[in-house]
Amino acid sequence: MNHIRTRRGGLFVLAAVLAVILSACAGGGRTDTGSNDSSSGGGAGDNSGYTIAMITHETPGDTFWDKIKSGAQQAAKNYGITLKYSNDPDPGKQATLIQNAIDSKVDGIATTLATPDALAGAVKDADNAKIPVVAFNSGIDQYKKVGASMYFGSDENLAGATAGERIAQAGGQNPLCVIQASGSVALEARCAGVKTKAANTKNIQVNGADDSAVVSSLQAKLSSDKSIDYIVTLGAPIALDALKAMDAAGSKAKLITFDLNADAAQDIKDGKIEFSIDQQPYVQGYQAVTALYLKLKNGNDIGGGGPVLTGPSFVDKSNIDTILPFAKKGTR
Repeated sequence: MNHIRTRRGGLFVLAAVLAVILSACAGGGRTDTGSNDSSSGGGAGDNSGYTIAMITHETPGDTFWDKIKSGAQQAAKNYGITLKYSNDPDPGKQATLIQNAIDSKVDGIATTLATPDALAGAVKDADNAKIPVVAFNSGIDQYKKVGASMYFGSDENLAGATAGERIAQAGGQNPLCVIQASGSVALEARCAGVKTKAANTKNIQVNGADDSAVVSSLQAKLSSDKSIDYIVTLGAPIALDALKAMDAAGSKAKLITFDLNADAAQDIKDGKIEFSIDQQPYVQGYQAVTALYLKLKNGNDIGGGGPVLTGPSFVDKSNIDTILPFAKKGTR
């Protein structure tokens, strides 16, 4: 739940990937098997007839994933793909969803790897069935070991470190990093990255599936520790909860967040949030489906053997006027 970003030459890699794509194509969980399918002859690219499963660790109600799905659905429309989206935040159930996709003989699988160890067996089963698997959003350090051929997302350690550097440069002394889902390698990496540059960073675990619980947990922490001068949330909905907790606790801390939605973007515009570290989830969904299409149709492997970075991309007062309309439209 994650959602950002680029250093390490990532912007150049991303630009090159998009150029390749345009050139090549010019000539408790839930499974959506109907309303989120996209099979189209009206797209700009192809009418391939492929079926691709997209499987994530989405917590129901987290709007971050709407942008992932929108990007994936647009790519599916462009290339005449039937897209099967399913999700479950429970690692074992997500693994079962991957197995279900294998059993239904899909042509390709795109999956998040927030809990890679729990999903490794299912990904191996897909490989054994000769179904190509790409990873996105979570698992940048584990995707090759697990068996996925490509990765699209942010370098979370780099993103966290860059955020921590900005906090330190602004004089922050005691940041609080808010983890909303236990066991997520991406969220842990973000906070660890912050700590590399802001050494006094402390973590707090909250229940991101319950907004009222997030508010109460943060309010209690901020009330008991007035030394907290920066709050780092790892998802835009959690940032909105943090604002409520800050008001209730009378906290003077500054707030930054990973990821973006329309409300958080407006809060950056209004000065309530200092900045966002955006991983560009729409791009992740679009590229994951596009990469599988190119793999199936042409045998292409995107990324040159390494991850394709979609972040970190910072959103602050210097560029919010440009980005806000796209955030409101749901593509940024």
